[in-house]
Amino acid sequence: MGFMGDRSTLLETGRFVRAESEPGTGAGDTAPLVNAQTVLTDAEFLDKHSAEEMFAETDAASDAELEARHRVAADQGDPGAMSVLGALLLRRGDLSGAEPYLRGATGEGDRAAANNLGVLLHQRGYPEEAADWWRVAAVAGSAPAAHALGRHFRERGDEPAAEYWLRQAAESGHALGAYGLADLLEHRGDKGVERWFRAAAEQGHREAAYRLARHLRKGDPTEAEQWYRQAAARGHRRAALHLGALLEARGELKEAGRWYLTSAKQGEARAACALGFLLRDAGDEDNAAAWWHRAAQDGDANAANALGALHAARGETQTAERWYRTAMDAGDQNGAYNLALLCVAQDRTAQAEQWYRRAAYAGHREAANALAILLLQGGDAAGAEPWFSKAAEAGSVDAAFNLGILFASRDEDRTALKWYERAASAGHTDAALQVGIALVRDGEERAAERHLRCAAGGGSAEAAFRLASLLESLAPPAEPVALGEPAGGAPRTESEEWYERAAELGHRRAQVRVGMLAAARGDLAVAARWYREAAEAGSRNGAFNLGLLLAREGSEPEAALWWTRAAVAGHGRAALRLGLLAARHGDLAEGQKWCVRAMELGPAEVSERAARLRQALAEELSA
Repeated sequence: MGFMGDRSTLLETGRFVRAESEPGTGAGDTAPLVNAQTVLTDAEFLDKHSAEEMFAETDAASDAELEARHRVAADQGDPGAMSVLGALLLRRGDLSGAEPYLRGATGEGDRAAANNLGVLLHQRGYPEEAADWWRVAAVAGSAPAAHALGRHFRERGDEPAAEYWLRQAAESGHALGAYGLADLLEHRGDKGVERWFRAAAEQGHREAAYRLARHLRKGDPTEAEQWYRQAAARGHRRAALHLGALLEARGELKEAGRWYLTSAKQGEARAACALGFLLRDAGDEDNAAAWWHRAAQDGDANAANALGALHAARGETQTAERWYRTAMDAGDQNGAYNLALLCVAQDRTAQAEQWYRRAAYAGHREAANALAILLLQGGDAAGAEPWFSKAAEAGSVDAAFNLGILFASRDEDRTALKWYERAASAGHTDAALQVGIALVRDGEERAAERHLRCAAGGGSAEAAFRLASLLESLAPPAEPVALGEPAGGAPRTESEEWYERAAELGHRRAQVRVGMLAAARGDLAVAARWYREAAEAGSRNGAFNLGLLLAREGSEPEAALWWTRAAVAGHGRAALRLGLLAARHGDLAEGQKWCVRAMELGPAEVSERAARLRQALAEELSA
């Protein structure tokens, strides 16, 4: 088929399609169909690819036919034919053959030829002369030439000139010009970035679609997802990676896995790593390991660390160590940190310290915290403190809490509280508990309540117990029960709810308190259950109270067993009860023994009663 029409639209047939660059490489990305002039002015592309790679494969016979049709007219001086023939020869890589035809057509004012002559000269290493011809074409209205000229000036650091020509191309509707202008504006932090990325993306520029999605992901995640999808569907591997991550965060794991797989197959190591984690979470460790292996070989340190953890969990410590070293060699200090953890598990303390230090010196805050703990365990508190401080200043919440403990052990309570408050503000449950305890001690109950609520809400049984105690102390006295009303008719208080939560978490004192509250309501079965649970966990108060309930029910032998356990653990009242029980059964010597124990344990009231009973038993024995 021959060419007809205005010279300015010559070759705008869509037959010459630029070969796709590697997904995500940036400025080389383009729309699927562009004219030959647009293709031949992409300066960055020409630096990376030969002329033969600039177009999709076409039928050799049609190329020969095109060339034959135009050669005769070109040799006779027809400018349009010279321009077309020059472009065909340039595409084939025949620079020497193309140049005279392009120069001839340019001399006749053909702007497409001037544009392509600039491309030819750029390929030959004459960028300044190329820029002169691009300027000629751009002034004549060629958007591709304006784009090429803008790229030329940007490569030379002349950003004002680059912006001028890229804007000319962009405002003419040139996709690469719009992309180049957006890239320049983003580099400078100027406005208008989103507008021009959008202009390029709407013309099918996949890198522009990806970059636009990155701009939109915080402000408009829904639209960002649409652009990620468009770029990913066109083979942009990083867009597929980010789309997979977005879907995974939303819980759509199946579709996320498909996009990760697409990206991974295109060579994106991070996608292969992410796919490995999805497979591991689904229970498919073998395939997870295969993708991690692939990603690790491509330099992904996260995948190497994941392989190390997988082999460590299987007890394959040598293989785990090898992968951790691979991660470390890839520049990820998590590898050194994980090596230290591996050494700690094997009691190789000296080597663990070495790896902790390496990671800590590289800025790994958790390694700094772990190193400080290791030094503290070895008795080097002075050496531990600066590492705790370094980790805390780097944002380690655990390190801030540990500094609080360290200063509290030195009775530097003010400094300790400062670090506890810092950790608590970052959500550290135990730190919030310590702040709450300190505020209660200082009489600031309402401020203490806020911190105790945070800690209790975070799952701390001790905080729940202390919050319940605080709320109970702040509550107004209960109104007396009216005559004829059941003792347990009053609604449960918030403090009771917190006592129960602490009790359910295994807090022994809370269990005893819940038992006491149940007993006060007359619910002895519930009281006995909580007393028993506390007693079996080692609570002497729980054992004593359980003994009281059992004795009331007539189970005196079992009551004696629990009182004995409580008395041995240091409960004076339990020892006194045993003394009374022995005296009632006529075992005066046993009774004296428990009275002596009760006198030793106290409190004062118990000691006085035990002394009187012991005296009576002594008189009975001597009678």
